[in-house]
Amino acid sequence: MGAYILRRALMTIPLLFGITVLAFGIMQLAPGDPSTMLIDPRIRAEDMQPYIEKYGLDEPVHVQYVKWLGAMIQGDFGTSLLRQGVSVSELIMARLPNTLLLMVVSTLIAVIISVPFGIISASKPYSLTDYSITFVSFLGLATPNFWIGLVLIMFLSVQLGWFPTGGVSTLGADFSVWDRLHHLVLPSIVLATADMAGLTRYTRSSMLEVLKQDYIRTARAKGFRQTKVVFKHGVRNGLIPIITIFGLMLPSFIGGSVIVESIFAWPGIGLLFMDAAFQRDYPVIMAITVIVATLVVIGNLIADILYAIFDPRIEY
Repeated sequence: MGAYILRRALMTIPLLFGITVLAFGIMQLAPGDPSTMLIDPRIRAEDMQPYIEKYGLDEPVHVQYVKWLGAMIQGDFGTSLLRQGVSVSELIMARLPNTLLLMVVSTLIAVIISVPFGIISASKPYSLTDYSITFVSFLGLATPNFWIGLVLIMFLSVQLGWFPTGGVSTLGADFSVWDRLHHLVLPSIVLATADMAGLTRYTRSSMLEVLKQDYIRTARAKGFRQTKVVFKHGVRNGLIPIITIFGLMLPSFIGGSVIVESIFAWPGIGLLFMDAAFQRDYPVIMAITVIVATLVVIGNLIADILYAIFDPRIEY
């Protein structure tokens, strides 16, 4: 088991290195010059030269990459081009807890709702219940998150006034758990929508395969109730493949958080990434890209390890 984990962990090193090369290369190929965002563009080019030299923008590309990679390995992502004196690490650490909170709550909502519905759908195949759950799942997959968010804001926030339209807390109010949860409801539901639909379909498909196995037929032949057959004998094996899906869900949560945080003005790294992209704040963009990619790689690594732990048929 230890050798398996070590081998899988070592495989992530060249992958992460490739991610840094791609992130840096894409930023170099992006149109526009970040130096034009540092000061007033009406200033003469020769007056901008000290700023360009300060941030190393006049150095060869490979020199810039080596310096950036060396500093990043030490935990230094550089300084924001537009926020003078503010490090990129400070900007990200100030926003990261909000994004992690949103992702954790969205994941819980997706799992709590989709897994039971997937099990119910598989236990009653080709019934009205199965068709209804399937229809709702495909509807969730086909509906964009931003549209769902705008509809919920229009009806639940603007017209009914049940939830705030955005933000992480009420302006000027003291910290309150209820107030934080009140602001968290709509964005977490919107972020969980697409993954709820996909996870329901995955759960149904996995459970259908398990419920066709011989040991399930044997349990039914012994006279066990349907609920006991499904939840005691079927769920334990049917949910093993879902562990892998959790690792694959992480990219969709992170990608969806960019849209959801923009709609609900949720101060997370998704909104920070959007602001940095519009303002060509390249150090912030590259830092978030590398951090998010690293989280995705780690999520898939954890999924592989858990899959090997819970499924003894996996060879180490």
